[in-house]
Amino acid sequence: MQGQDIYSIFRAFADSWVLLAMFVFFVGVVVWAFRPGSRKIHEDTANIPFRHEDKPAGDRE
Repeated sequence: MQGQDIYSIFRAFADSWVLLAMFVFFVGVVVWAFRPGSRKIHEDTANIPFRHEDKPAGDRE
């Protein structure tokens, strides 16, 4: 019977506080990804496939 009570406590905790913590984490990640200073980093990462457009990269043997 005690196992059922512990499950109910953990379930209530997960339904309220863990959901709130995950939401705050999600908002934090979105704010961090769209911060003003990250534009150059995202543009540089997006252009990786086009870096060797004029001259292909050589084999690394």
